Amino acid sequence: MIERFSAPGTILPMYLETITASDMAWQEQALCAQTGADFFFPEPGSSVREAKRICAMCAMRSACLEYALNNDERFGVWGGLSEKERLGLRRRAQN
Repeated sequence: MIERFSAPGTILPMYLETITASDMAWQEQALCAQTGADFFFPEPGSSVREAKRICAMCAMRSACLEYALNNDERFGVWGGLSEKERLGLRRRAQN
């Protein structure tokens, strides 16, 4: 998980070592960095509509989705897709 979406200091150092600065450069320009994590990591059963609306306007959407798929992000909205949508995309790519 990325520290921007987590409470400060909650990520183990081993995770930070596996992510290079260039991998994270897109995040500085992403619209989600200017909003709150609540939209992108809602409580189970909550709507992701607002997160998807923000993602639809974001120029970094494709980089975000690529990051999520490459890093097997299993929670939250990334690149405009929910957990289930990313799982479906992975399954289609395997077939």
